[in-house]
Amino acid sequence: MKYTLPVPSGRALLRRRSVVIPALVAVVLLAVPASSEAVPHFSAPAPGAAHTAKPTVVLVHGAFADSSSWNGVVTRLEREGYPVLGVANPLRDLAGDAAYVSSVLDTIPGPVVLVGHSYGGAVITDAAAGHANVKALVYIAAFAPDQGESALGITSEYPGSRLPSSLVVRPFPGGGQDAYIDPAAFQKVFAADVPARETRLMAAGQRPVAVGALAAPSSAPAWRTIPSWYLVAGADQAIPPAAERAMAQRAHSRTVTVRGASHAVSVSHPGAVADLVEAAARATT
Repeated sequence: MKYTLPVPSGRALLRRRSVVIPALVAVVLLAVPASSEAVPHFSAPAPGAAHTAKPTVVLVHGAFADSSSWNGVVTRLEREGYPVLGVANPLRDLAGDAAYVSSVLDTIPGPVVLVGHSYGGAVITDAAAGHANVKALVYIAAFAPDQGESALGITSEYPGSRLPSSLVVRPFPGGGQDAYIDPAAFQKVFAADVPARETRLMAAGQRPVAVGALAAPSSAPAWRTIPSWYLVAGADQAIPPAAERAMAQRAHSRTVTVRGASHAVSVSHPGAVADLVEAAARATT
């Protein structure tokens, strides 16, 4: 059976508009600040809403990826009741990227587990400084530099990375250069254990990183004062596994290894990544 909504007559519609439109105008006028120079104001959460039963997990992606690379991890963590935020890492320069992530941390009440993948590890190493609410750092096949070290420098110290020879560099305004992974080499270098159909999409939509960001020296590392966890991707072709193990050992990180995992381990083994994040989160409570 079809049901037809009654259509008001022309006069009834006009009468309705004569009531509704002034009411809408009044609402809009009440919402406009009295001063034309007024700006939006964001207030802090109410004290009762400031804390959750579990720490907030903040995920920071690395180069050649975006926050969707955490999708499988987010699904598992949210299923276990964790609040999760995937930060859009700017990938422009290390100091600026860390400052951006730090500004996001400023808005989060309660304890935080800060997670970084790849270049995102260098970012969280700097961003966590001064944030007493960051209770754990989790490195996922990530750079964990010491003061003065850079991502490119660490990669060059350990043989086995296919990344430098697979990069395509494009200039951008202002004199900088962006680095992409050649799509023809993307699966082998970045995501060897991810299905080819998915890696084609990842390669086409990859976010470039400024070369200067990879070459920038890190500041004093947060892993010296904050407990850390590290996942080594056993078949990583971007950051050599030997480099990952060395950084984990230096930071005294609780370490797990996923054998056969590519650099895109958060995509290919989201369960293992989520398990390590949960282990870090449980240790903070």
